[in-house]
Amino acid sequence: MDTEATEGTGEFLLPRSRAANERLHSLVPGGAHTYAKGDDQYPENLAPVISHGRGAHVWDVDGNRYVEYGSGLRSVSLGHAHPRVVEAVRRELDRGSNFVRPSVVEVEAAERFLATVPTAEMVKFAKNGSDATTAAVRLARAATGRGRVAICADHPFFSVDDWFIGTTPLSAGIPAATTDLTVSFPYGDLAATEALLTRYQDEVACLILEPATHTEPPPGYLAGLRELADRHGCVLVFDEMITGFRWSEAGAQGLYGVVPDLSTFGKALGNGCAVSALAGRRDLMERGGLRHAGDRVFLLSTTHGAETHSLAAAMAVQTTYAEEGITARLHALGERLAAGVRDAAASMGVADHVVVRGRASNLVFATLDENRQPSQRYRTLFLRRLLEGGVLAPSFVVSSALGDADIDHTVDVVAQACAVYRKALDAGDPTPWMAGRPVKPVFRRFA
Repeated sequence: MDTEATEGTGEFLLPRSRAANERLHSLVPGGAHTYAKGDDQYPENLAPVISHGRGAHVWDVDGNRYVEYGSGLRSVSLGHAHPRVVEAVRRELDRGSNFVRPSVVEVEAAERFLATVPTAEMVKFAKNGSDATTAAVRLARAATGRGRVAICADHPFFSVDDWFIGTTPLSAGIPAATTDLTVSFPYGDLAATEALLTRYQDEVACLILEPATHTEPPPGYLAGLRELADRHGCVLVFDEMITGFRWSEAGAQGLYGVVPDLSTFGKALGNGCAVSALAGRRDLMERGGLRHAGDRVFLLSTTHGAETHSLAAAMAVQTTYAEEGITARLHALGERLAAGVRDAAASMGVADHVVVRGRASNLVFATLDENRQPSQRYRTLFLRRLLEGGVLAPSFVVSSALGDADIDHTVDVVAQACAVYRKALDAGDPTPWMAGRPVKPVFRRFA
């Protein structure tokens, strides 16, 4: 059934989801296999447990239907159970999914990927983004003989591995000696980055960053990083987990025309199937191969890295993007949604407090308090109203499966949420409308 918005009467309940969450916490640390999916990210007792999804909609175990945004943490860009992807996966499952030698699907998938991302010369597939980014770091260290890694401080996540997680508040269990090898630079500031490279002259193996996020790169910035990396002898790595396909089929590097030495892709690549990719220059990538005379790099070697059904899904995704103009559609949908949300916020007098940001294909929202500072408490109020209105939206990242009616419904629900937001601002306290503890950031030291 579709859920209708309420005015905080307590009528919107998720008893089966709540019970399922309790079962999850008793069996799975954190109650989810991905921290960003944890129930602490949602209002108290309003964390839906999903039964199934189709297109732009999901249903929870209580029978409520939602318009879903940010599907699969941005991975399901074509919508759930996309027929073309499902058909490709099913075909390979019927033929066997993993063998003792490479499948012909592996060469077909590599050829297709490199045709889609022509700035890369070789590719190796894996199952998740962390494996790919860590392989890039290892390869850069091997190629340069240097130990330090420079990460962009303004980008939230690169890997579950020690070289990155040790820099976050969740650093328990990671030796300081490992964390000390990771340094950071600010996005968009070439002078600060050059100062860092000068301070650690001949020590930095690579610069790793997302080429773009909620802001466009300043003019000349990416080209400037390319020049700095060349001048200081370090490897330039673009993390294209999010920008890949959503910015262009060839990622941000294809859109902005700056070629990194290495790049990593995932998320949209498989439309929810587990597949990621490390791609880049042949002379670097071949260090993980068998056709060179130098020291070998243990690059990527995973039992399930080349499962045929996931590679088939990736090829189906790339075909769909190319033939149906998916990137353009994502931008058009996002532009319509952003305009509607901004209008709704303005009409309720909260345009300075509910703020939509980012590229149209990758929209996020900020919830600001009376002093226009980010607020988890106001985010709780906002998420609660969206859920009550049948909108599941940790972000406003669109999928191509959304229709005009979905966006219209979302904007209507946002308007209702903004009306309550205005009341809370006028009262100077959102607590009466939160109905429980505030949502929490993923990266925090204590539970």
